[in-house]
Amino acid sequence: MEKQKFYITTPIYYPSDKLHIGHTYCTVATDAVARYKRLKGLDVMFLTGTDEHGQKIEEKAKEAGVTPKEFVDRIVEGPKGVKDLWKLMNISNDRFIRTTDDYHVASVQKIFKKMYDKGDIYKGKYKGKYCTPCESFWTESQLVDGKCPDCGREVQDAEEEAYFFRLSKYADRIRNLLEDTDFLQPRSRVNEMVRNFIDPGLEDLCVSRTSFSWGVPVDFDPGHVVYVWVDALFNYTTALGFLNDTYHDYDKYWPADVHFVGKEIVRFHSIIWPAMLMSMEMPLPKHVFGHGWLLLDGGKMSKSKGNVVDPYILAEKFGVDALRFFLMRTFPFGSDGNFSNELLIQTINTDLANDLGNLVSRTTAMVGKYFGGKLPEGCRTWAAPESFDTELITMASGLRARYEEAMETFAPHKALEEVFKVIQRANKYIDETAPWVLAKDMEQNGKRLAHVMYNLLEATRICGILLSPFMPESCEKLFAQIGADTQAQTWDSAAQWGALSDSAAVTKGENLFPRIDMDKALDELEALEAQARAEAKAAAGPVVEVEPYAEEYVDFDTFCKSDFRAVKVKACEAVKKSAKLLRFTLDDGSGTDRQILSGIHKWYEPETLVGKTLVAILNLPPRKMMGLESNGMLISAVHTEDGEEVLHLLMVDDSIPAGAKMC
Repeated sequence: MEKQKFYITTPIYYPSDKLHIGHTYCTVATDAVARYKRLKGLDVMFLTGTDEHGQKIEEKAKEAGVTPKEFVDRIVEGPKGVKDLWKLMNISNDRFIRTTDDYHVASVQKIFKKMYDKGDIYKGKYKGKYCTPCESFWTESQLVDGKCPDCGREVQDAEEEAYFFRLSKYADRIRNLLEDTDFLQPRSRVNEMVRNFIDPGLEDLCVSRTSFSWGVPVDFDPGHVVYVWVDALFNYTTALGFLNDTYHDYDKYWPADVHFVGKEIVRFHSIIWPAMLMSMEMPLPKHVFGHGWLLLDGGKMSKSKGNVVDPYILAEKFGVDALRFFLMRTFPFGSDGNFSNELLIQTINTDLANDLGNLVSRTTAMVGKYFGGKLPEGCRTWAAPESFDTELITMASGLRARYEEAMETFAPHKALEEVFKVIQRANKYIDETAPWVLAKDMEQNGKRLAHVMYNLLEATRICGILLSPFMPESCEKLFAQIGADTQAQTWDSAAQWGALSDSAAVTKGENLFPRIDMDKALDELEALEAQARAEAKAAAGPVVEVEPYAEEYVDFDTFCKSDFRAVKVKACEAVKKSAKLLRFTLDDGSGTDRQILSGIHKWYEPETLVGKTLVAILNLPPRKMMGLESNGMLISAVHTEDGEEVLHLLMVDDSIPAGAKMC
């Protein structure tokens, strides 16, 4: 029988040059659900990728002095880029799309032309507000305090020739889709979309730009590039081979079962995306799930706000599986979650070290101590069950059904909660049965003790299967320690009490999740983050600031009165009792030495300047400093570098004669 298909996607990410733990949240959740579906035996397609076009990419590339393609290549393919981060986090995506891929560009051009030929795209002129970071157009009424309602940043006036998509044409169908079906989840997102966008009236959407060039060209109208959200959204279909020959999976996997997206892009996925699919007469995805944000200090993680958390540092310190588990266990997937390092460590200690790690460690140690590492055959049924045996077995046997119910509604935190109820019950079972007491009389209690040990191993095995989508590497180690064949740990066996061989040989391995010293770990994290910041700062070079430019104009005649001359340093010495003044004896070409005092000792030692050719303005009135007369001023450049003022004397070629006029 052919496997059931399941197509799941994350949004394709804007390739940020500073990836943080918030970037991993949606993708780890998607990976956990994809692994869960594979565990159930489904034929899964898991897509992720990068959204690489748009004005902000073009601007950032220009700032970096590279082409847009070079900019995105470095961030996507380079060290600690997007692909590296997914590898670090053990993301099991089946396909990775870049919107700069040739096949995608060609497909988007065909899609744009089809909607144009249908009359759903028309040419006009855009005038309104535009948020560059969000790549979003807004009307005045949609702004919040005059700023972008999504990110809160300043918007810009925008006016240009553009193509428009007849979004208003599909308003009624979109309203029905949102209000009458479970297309958009959780339900709270529906209320937001209807209240904020449908009720005020859907306006036609600007779908091309002419003010920049980094995008998919509109091939029938040079000078226009396709608006980034048309380009980006259709990746979910082009990556399957829609209107291209690179892949051939469109008929197999489309429509998508679910798009996981952050709440900031729910509007695009629940209103614009289905409307364009309706225009193309294509099936709609079955669900869009808008999850919340990871918050830090009460605000969304953002490079621009300086509140980012480095996933590489956290993974190195605590392990990838622990980090994956924390993200899924701690925060309800549909809501915002407040991240802190303290909460991360607390979760690891409570759930992974105290509960799961302790269960595995104690059980394998006792099997090793009391039975030489291998339980006697037949022990599964040796003892008549007591009440707490029955309670543990009933909870563990029914766990898969409760777990499945949570996972099918995209509530991984609830699924993990059910798993840990069984783990906590198993730890309580150890205290109830007191194996160390039973072991005092093996002749009388040996069979009962073996039965208790089997129950603990079997409960651990079932929990391990259901934890594997979240912590795949750790669960393999868990199976090895309790003597369970990894290949035999299937979805079906998760509902079968007694599937573990009752003569399984355990291995007392390393502690899966050692307990963490909170204070020590926080100090080490702070040191690692400081080191990472210093390295990034060194790699980026100094942060240079210059003084604001003068706003008042100086007329040309006044400027011409300033007498700038080349001067040669004949002698230079520090002024006594002054920490900053140097006394210069200068040849200004007049035949008479000129004395100028300059407060630059902080940056120059006097002996290093003798013989240099400098520039001075000579027709300033004389002034007294430390009892000495200064006739003129040496010209220098001043700026701020990493918060410190830096000065450079203006030096010119020594071949320039003293007294040469600067003009």
